[in-house]
Amino acid sequence: MNHSTSYQLLTFYQFVDITDPQDQVALHKQFCTDIGMMGRVYIGEEWISATVTGNVWQIQAYTLFLASNHYFSKIPDIELKATEVDNHQFDKMIVRYRSEIVALGKTVTAKQVSESDKQITVDELKRIIDEGDDERAILDMRNDYEWQLGHFKWAIPAGTVNFREVQELIKKYKEKLQDKKVVMYCTGWIRCEKLSVLLKDEWVDNFFALDGGVVKYTNVHNDGNREGNLYTFDGRVSCPIWDENTHTTIAHCIYTWEPSDHCANCRYSPCNARIIAEPKAYRKHYGFCSTECRDKGMNDLLIKNIDRDPVDFKSLRGLIIQDPTQKQAIRDKVQKIIKKKTLHAEFPHKKSQKEKVLYEW
Repeated sequence: MNHSTSYQLLTFYQFVDITDPQDQVALHKQFCTDIGMMGRVYIGEEWISATVTGNVWQIQAYTLFLASNHYFSKIPDIELKATEVDNHQFDKMIVRYRSEIVALGKTVTAKQVSESDKQITVDELKRIIDEGDDERAILDMRNDYEWQLGHFKWAIPAGTVNFREVQELIKKYKEKLQDKKVVMYCTGWIRCEKLSVLLKDEWVDNFFALDGGVVKYTNVHNDGNREGNLYTFDGRVSCPIWDENTHTTIAHCIYTWEPSDHCANCRYSPCNARIIAEPKAYRKHYGFCSTECRDKGMNDLLIKNIDRDPVDFKSLRGLIIQDPTQKQAIRDKVQKIIKKKTLHAEFPHKKSQKEKVLYEW
């Protein structure tokens, strides 16, 4: 009898004061590797953050391992943070030290977070969206390219491409949203909890963080109040969060402008833009987001490999390093391949589609 293996993806974080983060890194790395999990775990003086995949027994073993550690025995709602996936979403296990849970140039303590934390429940956000509330504003604290793929109804994007930019916007948030009670949210609450400390330092008291973020809301309510897919930093990249009765698509393919939930990266490495692209159209344009990236790729060969490529671009670059006299012949070969692959492709965009701010504060 054949038995299919059930896999889960577990993602969580916790602000906690850790005096021996390097020792904890070593312990986690040994345990996670021994039981065969895949994913990423980061540990620093202020925190732990993890996104890992494994079969149900591996995930259960890992949660028991956490429960036995005095630092991580009280991770809130960890039983709600595992979701079913088809297979491993990572190809290796990484456990590393990082000084900050999210890069803002400032570390915080667990006490600061608890003292600054002003929460709003998922039920309260549901009421605000369902009934409408002119006295509230919903602020999506994720980066704008994440907002573009999917967001809560009526949500305003943070106006960032990288979260560290948010420090420069706090005063603008304070000025433009001073007459509102602001519900801010992110994927799993990490950014909002750290941002709460900064807001308190700036004497901002009208911002409330959504308890548990998007992940907790969608685990509790299947109501369609969040439109589009969820951007994830794992193998899924673009993840549907509702069933077929409540899901809506709000993003559009950069090549065809047809509605799409698919997300990919430009194959020209110096660009690497996160783009919304239907798989068929992405293949037709050979993974380049623009004519600029295609032409630069044909010239300097800085092209990322994907499945079913007729050549290994990384190996070709290695051959040129070993023998520079082959450069022109290899370049001619690559140009011939790419011109053939994109023969019938019309690029709507002439310039790189590198992420940019969608909402100016």
